[in-house]
Amino acid sequence: MTFPTEDQTGELDLADRHALRRVAGLSTELTDVTEVEYRALRLERVVLIGVWTEGTLAAAENSLRELSRLAETAGSVVLDGLVQRRGRPDPATYVGAGKAVELADLVMATGADTVICDNELTPGQLRRLEGVVKVKVIDRTALILDIFAQHARSKEGKAQVELAQLQYLLPRLRGWGESLSRQAGGRVAGGGGIGTRGPGETKIETDRRRIRARTAKLRRQIAEMSVGREIQREQRRRREVPAVAIAGYTNAGKSSLLNRLTGAGVLVDDSLFATLDPSVRRARTPSGRWFTLTDTVGFVRRLPHQLVEAFRSTLEEVAQADLILHVVDGSDADPQAQMAAVRAVLAEIGAADVPEIVVINKADAADPIEVKGLEAKERGCVVVSARTGAGIEDLLAAVDAGLPRRDQEIRVLVPYGRGDLVARVHQEGEVLAVRHAAEGTELTARVPPGLAAELTGAMGAR
Repeated sequence: MTFPTEDQTGELDLADRHALRRVAGLSTELTDVTEVEYRALRLERVVLIGVWTEGTLAAAENSLRELSRLAETAGSVVLDGLVQRRGRPDPATYVGAGKAVELADLVMATGADTVICDNELTPGQLRRLEGVVKVKVIDRTALILDIFAQHARSKEGKAQVELAQLQYLLPRLRGWGESLSRQAGGRVAGGGGIGTRGPGETKIETDRRRIRARTAKLRRQIAEMSVGREIQREQRRRREVPAVAIAGYTNAGKSSLLNRLTGAGVLVDDSLFATLDPSVRRARTPSGRWFTLTDTVGFVRRLPHQLVEAFRSTLEEVAQADLILHVVDGSDADPQAQMAAVRAVLAEIGAADVPEIVVINKADAADPIEVKGLEAKERGCVVVSARTGAGIEDLLAAVDAGLPRRDQEIRVLVPYGRGDLVARVHQEGEVLAVRHAAEGTELTARVPPGLAAELTGAMGAR
């Protein structure tokens, strides 16, 4: 359900328009607060503010609660949270001039040093709101970029995050401090003499040029690093091992599910965006078919476009998979909204047509009635608990049925001196029957076409 804009109705409910609604349950107390530096920011004591333009009040409050979790993940203490009902965000100060003054009073009363807005703000909105509240103002995009910067571990992950940060920063070089607008000067300061006098570049122009140069360098580095992943994908294709990608909302339990299916030992943390670097592991279906499982970065509502672009080479693992396990947190307050956010990103990266199995995770903590409702809406879904292992066998059976069948059944006699081929049949295929004869091992098996051709050509089919 969406609400009409002011242009359509002429007005909203006056009481809603004039009220800032306090969202309960957002205050946090953290014993270990990590100081975070991004754009010279220290996210420590924050007040949250959101503008509710459409949907229900419950959805707006859930969005602000998610923003609270993001702020906690970044190392902040959330002091308070407010949401205002408007037809659209104010183009000047996001919440309107009067409400900005009320927000400034709340900031002063709570002793906050940062305001975080639940939308991406324009440079002008950031500047004007900072001028009213007199503390740092951060938007949702900057907060998510900050979390990604903390969690990036690999060289490629760090480069991708830096690229996204620079893409966000470039249009916002709008005078953060007087130094950004001062003249850098020509060569006159160095005694260049006649013909060298002039204003030269301003500091902001210099910063823009350096950011563009750094951005171009990062794009080249990411393109070079993605070559290695493409080589690995090509090797898997030649072996004709089906690929399964685990996708879903952040903190839905994707890494836990990967560990449960493969025993991978991948980091599992009850925080947002704990996984940024993809992990690829092998698993086997009950019928003996091997496939690869790839754990990918989690998605979130209004995932910054800069991050989707920067992580496009990593997200190709999802777009090129044979099957997607779409993991949903069954215990979340609004799992349908999570699924919609994930599918929007999948469509953006070209993965909308990849076959999908919806995996409702955390069944041990979810409301059974809510789970039944999800099962009714998502036909063919599988309910599991990665923590307890419940439903994992059903999931593997669903994966077995959903994987493309490219293998073929053959019957070959393998000499005892070619045990390597027998091992490959066991490893890459499904052995249906084994008989030991005088000349060698007679196998009846389903194997990938490439291995079938190799066995047939070398041994001769019977």
